[in-house]
Amino acid sequence: MLYVFGFERIGVVVSDLYFVDPEPDKGQEGPERGVRLEVRMLRQGQLKGSIYSARPIEVDQPVWRVDLLESVAGQPGSFDRTHHHPTFTGWEPGSRVFERELSGDPIGWLAARLTDLDGVLDRAGIERDDLIAADVAELRASAPEIIDSVERLLTRVRKGELGQAPDGKADSVRASWL
Repeated sequence: MLYVFGFERIGVVVSDLYFVDPEPDKGQEGPERGVRLEVRMLRQGQLKGSIYSARPIEVDQPVWRVDLLESVAGQPGSFDRTHHHPTFTGWEPGSRVFERELSGDPIGWLAARLTDLDGVLDRAGIERDDLIAADVAELRASAPEIIDSVERLLTRVRKGELGQAPDGKADSVRASWL
């Protein structure tokens, strides 16, 4: 499942995720599942037909990622694989960053970051203009709705409805929109 929250130039995308790292770090072996949230840049395309035609929308480059993950073999609610990627180089995320506060209260931690998007954008090296400044304010106001979608997805992952392995087995798997 994929949620997209779009503003003028910044968007937030949220999806369930099932992931098996082909080269895991020590202690990170085995499948993971949970919810991924990314802050992305958005672009509006030109109309492809009449004034009534649908407008193309591009969910473009990632700025920041949070993975609210747990090991499949672990205790539900442990958030033992929960981390974030504060920077990207193009489409590639930087290293996983584990923070005690993030694993201890992932929803509270995420809500705090969404309401302080300026700090997230600063760390990611994103320059701001008036449109992005307006998006930051709009996103802050929409943070409760975004958090609600994350919590609903987490509930469905824990119930086994989402974040499931695809059919067949593989050494490297990623089943998700994101």
